[in-house]
Amino acid sequence: MDREPPQTLTRRGFLAGGCVAAPALAWVAPAAEPVPEAMPRAPTVSTVLMINGREHQLTLDARVTLLDALREHLGLTGTKKGCDRGQCGACTVLLDGRRVNSCLILAASLGGHAVTTIEGLGTTENLHPVQAAFLAHDGFQCGYCTPGQICSAVGALAELQAGDASAVTTDVRDPRAVAASALEIRERMSGNICRCGAYPFIVAAIEDVVAAGKPA
Repeated sequence: MDREPPQTLTRRGFLAGGCVAAPALAWVAPAAEPVPEAMPRAPTVSTVLMINGREHQLTLDARVTLLDALREHLGLTGTKKGCDRGQCGACTVLLDGRRVNSCLILAASLGGHAVTTIEGLGTTENLHPVQAAFLAHDGFQCGYCTPGQICSAVGALAELQAGDASAVTTDVRDPRAVAASALEIRERMSGNICRCGAYPFIVAAIEDVVAAGKPA
């Protein structure tokens, strides 16, 4: 009995068969989900902010930071937005006299507290001693970080005057050990980044304020 010769699959036959089967494997997109007619609004809160000695009644998204409230709602653009993560110090302001990163604080949480920005430290006619020292010592180049540097310096000087210890204080138990040395100043200002590298002049400006015995 004669046997049929074995059938072999050629490359041409394989490609031809694949082309015929391809339409059956076409991808069918799933039906799109319906889009809601209106997205829910973010919750808002009413708060009274005391900024540079003036009260401001605001209604804000509960997630708005102090930095954005100052810049976008009150027009106080002296406070700068740098990293927006609390790492560069450009947004430093004073909260009840203590320096803070305004990008990390919710504005709605500040009822009953006093905020001082760079605009509240001095005027063109009557500069704050730290502002005058920064000008005298060229403590800035591009100037973007300068408002935060100055506010931080004011806060650091207040800490020194109060005898608050830092990581380089020789004896944290003795307030008298807190001296306004260049080492102390550099440590306390280390949270403020100057991309232009004006650090020596910034330290010199703060040392000048200390030497003159001027209040923070």
